[in-house]
Amino acid sequence: MLWLVLLVFGNLFSGAGIAAFEETIAAHIALVFFLPLLVDSGGNAGAQSATLMVRGLATGEVAMRDWWRMLGREFGVALALGCTMAVAVASLGVLRGGPQIALIVASSMVIIVLVGSLIGMSLPFLLSRLRLDPATASGPLITSIADAAGVLVYFGIATHVLDI
Repeated sequence: MLWLVLLVFGNLFSGAGIAAFEETIAAHIALVFFLPLLVDSGGNAGAQSATLMVRGLATGEVAMRDWWRMLGREFGVALALGCTMAVAVASLGVLRGGPQIALIVASSMVIIVLVGSLIGMSLPFLLSRLRLDPATASGPLITSIADAAGVLVYFGIATHVLDI
């Protein structure tokens, strides 16, 4: 319960990130349509990575010394997943807002899935190192971090591409 209560306040960072890009959102309202899709994808990818790492740590298939190896493997898997998902949402981006929105949505998807997956893979290792149970905190913490990071990545890319 403590983690969930703390994360309620942590989620304020996502709101602050959205507020920081108010000008970008106002200029291109089509961006809002993709926000839940993108941040949920990062959280989902992160939660899936965390589940696999928690399981690996619990069964002994993965040890702390394997972090670098797991990071490299997870990067490759997340990159492939992010690119596949980017292709899928790019066509929707063209339909909803044109080629620039499609570029923003597709590139954001790749980066957000990468960030979410790498956080999801790394957090169980960090929690284990701190002698905390990675199974109790990983999922909610990862989705909260991935949400805030996803908002910043998405609207940062949009602001850059749209020159706002």
